[in-house]
Amino acid sequence: MIRTLACRTILDRYVLLELAGPFGFGLSAFWLIFAATQILALGRLVSNDHAPLGAAIAIFMWQIPGMVVLVIPMALLLGTLLAIQRLSADSEITAMKAGGISLVRIVSALLIAGLVVSLIDFIVQENVVPFAASQVTSIEDRAISHTSAFNQDLTVSAPLPGGGRQVTIATGYEPHSQALLNVTLVQYDASNTPVQIVFAKRADFQANNWLLNDVSAYRFDANGVTLSEPHVAQQEIAIGEQPADIVERLTHNDPDAMSRRQIAALIRTGQLSGNGLRKYLVAFHEQLARPFACFVFVLMAIPFGIRALRGGGGGASLGFGLAVAIAFIYYVVLTIFSYLAQNFIVIAPLLVWMPNALFTSLGLWRLSRIAAV
Repeated sequence: MIRTLACRTILDRYVLLELAGPFGFGLSAFWLIFAATQILALGRLVSNDHAPLGAAIAIFMWQIPGMVVLVIPMALLLGTLLAIQRLSADSEITAMKAGGISLVRIVSALLIAGLVVSLIDFIVQENVVPFAASQVTSIEDRAISHTSAFNQDLTVSAPLPGGGRQVTIATGYEPHSQALLNVTLVQYDASNTPVQIVFAKRADFQANNWLLNDVSAYRFDANGVTLSEPHVAQQEIAIGEQPADIVERLTHNDPDAMSRRQIAALIRTGQLSGNGLRKYLVAFHEQLARPFACFVFVLMAIPFGIRALRGGGGGASLGFGLAVAIAFIYYVVLTIFSYLAQNFIVIAPLLVWMPNALFTSLGLWRLSRIAAV
């Protein structure tokens, strides 16, 4: 029994060593493709926007984790294809099967490796990528734009005492002074009818509250008649979010650069609605399903690698072509189901897993057919 276990361990180690080299090659090849596009973008940033070269290099370095998370599944797909092609070309799989080892047992180490890499990819996506994305934003704010990196419209919705709500809209936020720029504030009653609109050039956060500067206010009576109030220099008001909350929300405005924990926290604030809410809800579920493409790609690559040799041809060029084709079809299907999930949000948790389920079923079917030969 001990001898049998030792033989199985040797087999698993041998198969994994066959995977290591092609996986490293795939990781380098696909990463260089992604890196080239980022380098071109950063080159334009340095030449057109006169950004410091050191800052551009730092941005590129912090973008690496996000690129690695994207290329790991494709690298594992290519690595598995090339490893299986090599074992098939040298008739090693045939020899193992002649020795009484089933095809499923031969490739079991690859399937386990795919599952382990999926978990690693998920951990990096949840812990490293969000931190790296925040560092990129910080560098852009501090060293490149020299002004606010949050120069974008933002909306804050907060409930009012006694019913109704208050919506605050600003065109930008200055992190260094904790100020909102070009503020528009609209108050609604319990029946969602606007009762007051306030304009201010800026709002500064002081003593746990917001101080509006250069204020113009207009009230609406029950008949909808506008009643203008005197122009005032300053007015204190509660907006519903503190500067730290605003920075967190604006820094992480791309769900693909956020962890599931951050997305869930943002959804709970109630600041999202409509298409924005749907987008983040789908992203929350997708970020759990997406890393398991590593396992799915390994399962798909095994029968394709064996069939490629039986059909003639082989080598890295064929493997690379198959990897690109499989990945392309998978991500097209993924995009379709992502769109469906945003339109059928109730079943979004099911829809985002459908690409993995479909390709896993196809991979198992093809593997069972080849194993039976």
